[in-house]
Amino acid sequence: MSERQFHIHCAPGEVGEYVFLPGDPGRVKQIASYFENSAKVAQNREFTTYSGFLADTKVSVTSTGIGGPSASIAMEELIALGAHTFIRIGTCGGMQPSLEPGRLIIPTGAIRMEGTTKEYLPLAFPAVPDFTLVQMLVQAAKSFTYPYSAGVVHCKDSFYGQHSPETMPIAQTLQQNWCAWKAAGALASEMESAALFIVASARRVRCATILQMLWNQERQKVIRDSAHALDDMTHAIKTAIRAMEYCIKNDKDQQNTKSI
Repeated sequence: MSERQFHIHCAPGEVGEYVFLPGDPGRVKQIASYFENSAKVAQNREFTTYSGFLADTKVSVTSTGIGGPSASIAMEELIALGAHTFIRIGTCGGMQPSLEPGRLIIPTGAIRMEGTTKEYLPLAFPAVPDFTLVQMLVQAAKSFTYPYSAGVVHCKDSFYGQHSPETMPIAQTLQQNWCAWKAAGALASEMESAALFIVASARRVRCATILQMLWNQERQKVIRDSAHALDDMTHAIKTAIRAMEYCIKNDKDQQNTKSI
C-alpha cells in the first residue's frame, strides 16, 4: 500500500487536485454533501477528509483544525499528494461596526499577526490570495445575491488575545494593534488565512478564502442589538462550491485551448 501522509493519513490517488479547507471537522460532511459520490477517505486528529466529484472532476475536503500551524500541515500534505487549488471555508468575527453577522467576507489580504508564516517568508512579504480565485468567489456570491465584502482580514494565533485582551500581560499592545487594524479598515478577524496564503505562495499553488461572519463584537458594542451573532455556514459553503466549479471549468477550457 502507498505510504500515507503523516498527519492527514491520505495516500496518493485518494484526494483531488481541488480541495476545500474548513477548520471544523464537523463541517466536512456538510461540504461533501455537495459532491457527487462522496466518501470518507481518512480521519486523524483534527484532519478529516472526504473526496467526491464536482463537474466530473475529483475534489476533496479536508478539515484543518484551529490556527495556522495545523492549517499549514494540512496544505503541505495535500500538496504532496498533488493538490494545487484550495478554497478555505471558515468563520470570522467582524471588526467594523457596520458589518452585520451573516455577511460573507472575501479576503484580499491578511495581516500576519501569527507565527506560522515567519517560518516561510519574511514579514515584508504580503499574505495575499490567488487573484483569479478571489474573482470567482465574488462572482459566485453575486450569483446568489449574498451580501459580501472584500478586503483585508486580521489573522492571529490567540483567540482570547482578541476576545479578552484586557486579561493579558501585554493588554496595551493588543488593544493598540486592534484599534490600528480597525482604523485602517480591516473587515474581520480569523486564524488561518494568512498561513494558507503564505504556504500557497511558497509552494506556488492557488488559494483563496470565503468566510461567514458569525459574530461582530464591535457591532454589539456600538449597536447593542440582539442580532450580533448567528450560526449558519450555508452561504459560505454554496459560494465556495460554485467558485470551485467556475475554477474547474476555466482550467478545462484553458487546457482544451492549448490542445487545439
